[in-house]
Amino acid sequence: MILGVIGAALLIIVAFVILVIVVLRRILGRVVAATKSTVRSEEEVNAHRDADEIVARAKAQAQEIVAEAEAKAKDTSAVARAEAEKEVKTLKDDLRPVREDLERREIRLAEREQRLDDEMRRLEERSQKLDEVKQSLRERRAELERVDEERQQVLEQAAGLTADQAKSELVVAIENQAKREAALIVRDIEGEARDEGEKRARKIVTLAIQRVATEQTAESVVSVLHLPSDEMKGRIIGREGRNIRAFETATGVNLIIDDTPEAVLLSCFDPVRREVGRLTLEKLVLDGRIHPQRIEEIYDHSKAEVEQLCVRAGEDALVELGITEMHPELIALLGQLRYRTSYGQNVLKHLIESAHIAGIMAAELRLPTVLLKRCTLLHDIGKALTHEVEGSHALIGAEIARRYGEEEDVVHAIEAHHNEVEVRTVEAVLTQAADSISGGRPGARRESLEAYVKRLERLEEIATEREGVEKVFAMQAGREIRVMVRPDSVDDIQAQVIAHDIAKQVEEELTYPGQIRITVVRESRATEFAR
Repeated sequence: MILGVIGAALLIIVAFVILVIVVLRRILGRVVAATKSTVRSEEEVNAHRDADEIVARAKAQAQEIVAEAEAKAKDTSAVARAEAEKEVKTLKDDLRPVREDLERREIRLAEREQRLDDEMRRLEERSQKLDEVKQSLRERRAELERVDEERQQVLEQAAGLTADQAKSELVVAIENQAKREAALIVRDIEGEARDEGEKRARKIVTLAIQRVATEQTAESVVSVLHLPSDEMKGRIIGREGRNIRAFETATGVNLIIDDTPEAVLLSCFDPVRREVGRLTLEKLVLDGRIHPQRIEEIYDHSKAEVEQLCVRAGEDALVELGITEMHPELIALLGQLRYRTSYGQNVLKHLIESAHIAGIMAAELRLPTVLLKRCTLLHDIGKALTHEVEGSHALIGAEIARRYGEEEDVVHAIEAHHNEVEVRTVEAVLTQAADSISGGRPGARRESLEAYVKRLERLEEIATEREGVEKVFAMQAGREIRVMVRPDSVDDIQAQVIAHDIAKQVEEELTYPGQIRITVVRESRATEFAR
């Protein structure tokens, strides 16, 4: 602060001196200008003298000003020095508490350093003690390991097994125990899931079946036409059989005329063609004029009529289910299924029934009902072309649906409803369920005796292949299998596993309506002799 005051005083003095010099310069400049102007005039000598006098007076004034400035500077320097000394004294008084505080802090730091040194010595002593304890523990561990090795050798000699052998036996025992416990847990979980799933599925399926009622008539693959009299058979045959040959050539349907009174049979693998032939023959019989030319005319009219009937049947099915915007070719193929049967069940009626069931289940599960109805209605569309195209009707139907612009979910439900393709969507699962319900209900389909016997034999073979099975009985027309196992070689848990494996193999290999119940029976027998 003192230096600042001194510096300010010096700056004031210097500024004052500079101001005096500037004033003198201005005065001199004016004097010189006046002198020059005076010399040019007539009174040049007088002006010069006056200028000298003015310069002398200016010098005298400047010296007086400089003297006054120096005196003022000395006075100012003395005052500044006094103020500086006073400020220094004040600063010393202010710094004295700070110096005392610093001294106290140095004393405390010295005491803390002493305590840290003492703590470090104690830590070193504790570290030495820990090293000694570690060394003693190592020695004791080595001694225990030696004792353990001696004990293990004694145990191996007493048991006759090495440590690895005993370990492997222990692992096998623990593994078997873990498998058994896991099987018990899995059985409980599967039981709970099965009970809950069956309860909910039974509710949904029951509601769907109760709300759908359809006919239970089995249709034949051979058409029968009743005649007004047996004389009509001769007119149908014609001279030397020309009429019957012309009829079979035009329609592609085999006409069977036998001893059946007032009836003829029409046989053909194509159901639509068989219906065209039946309608043609019916019109010919009503008209009475039967000759090759008339047969061709009536056949053309009947073919066009059957095509219209197919389109109308497809449209009626769409209207009944509330489905719109379907390709006309798909509607025509759908109508052709009116004349197609599967195990005696009309395919078009089966599709409509399945669509109703799928729609009800979709509503219960809060899924889009229109999409499910569309998937189920078209799932057997490939059966309309199975007599023309080789391959599974599911894959054929999927290709047809894809060709005519159906959604990918619909196509996948069609191709996966018989597991030719792995099921990936809920719609495909519900399509399978609706198909099974419609085909498995009582009276819906009939099965040939040969296929029925083969299915029973295969069911018994699948159950007999399991180890520990003693006897197998197929009951209730193949809807239940009773498996008798040997109680000495199969326990309760293994019996549950056998039932699960049999059910899984039956699902993978066989095709059947409804469900098959597998019951594994394990009985305990106690035998004693009285003597």
